[in-house]
Amino acid sequence: MTKLPLKSNQESGFSLSGLSGRVCVITGGAGILGQAICHGLAANGIRTAILDLNHEAANNLARALESETGTRCIGVSADVLNKESLEQAKKIVESEFGQVDFLINGAGGNSPKATTSKENYQPSSPLESGVEKIERSSIFDLDQSGFKFVFDLNFMGTLLPSQIFGEDMAKRGKGVIINISSMNSFKPLTKIPAYSAAKASVNNFTQWLAVHLAPAGVRVNAIAPGFFLTDQNRFLLIDKETGEPTARGQKIKSNTPMGRYGDPENLQGAVLFLLSDLSSFITGVILPVDGGYSAYGGV
Repeated sequence: MTKLPLKSNQESGFSLSGLSGRVCVITGGAGILGQAICHGLAANGIRTAILDLNHEAANNLARALESETGTRCIGVSADVLNKESLEQAKKIVESEFGQVDFLINGAGGNSPKATTSKENYQPSSPLESGVEKIERSSIFDLDQSGFKFVFDLNFMGTLLPSQIFGEDMAKRGKGVIINISSMNSFKPLTKIPAYSAAKASVNNFTQWLAVHLAPAGVRVNAIAPGFFLTDQNRFLLIDKETGEPTARGQKIKSNTPMGRYGDPENLQGAVLFLLSDLSSFITGVILPVDGGYSAYGGV
């Protein structure tokens, strides 16, 4: 068998340095995880358009990143569930930066209205009849609007930006889309049926879109973060009265081989790798960033 000569990254032309000067749009960029990703982008010279419902937060982050890294960044108001809003955001981004090279679909999250208070269904005993039931204690108590909100935010909030920003990439024959999935997309967690189902749909869509756009030269992948403390899950993992981990939080740490929650900065390497030419033959994958959670069987 013929052996190919080994080449260094520099000799082969594959390097993270090729990211400098590129343009990335990130939705939900002003959130906790989004902010960390934006720092990684700007630190590597990627001109970043931070799209968020909270325009003030996006602008403040953009100014801070410019001051810290010297890389041009802008904050843009956008609603990922509104195509007109996304079209307007696209015009702003293109007027500031020109063509978009990368899209990161970071908008998403959970809601208490789509979360059960109990892990398992527990039928009421005859002695409890007449006692007011705990609000949203089981799947049968969840309101449709809460479930729909979470599904729309995570799935439709990935689909619509991909349509708006991905089309020009496909026409040019080059681009990268990264979706943000979750560890519970592989194995649904108790209490959060809407979020688990929505992120599972993001995985499926990531693979579908990767196949669909492969002939056009656009790569589509996702990262699946493990457990990071965010505004959306803090109420489940930290007791608001004591500030200590809840029983659920302790269980998560016990089942994460690295024994801790992830730091938001831990997402930067995976994102930069998937954006770069180092991953030029990788598309349609969902990459766990989870401290070993998905590899651990509990014993």
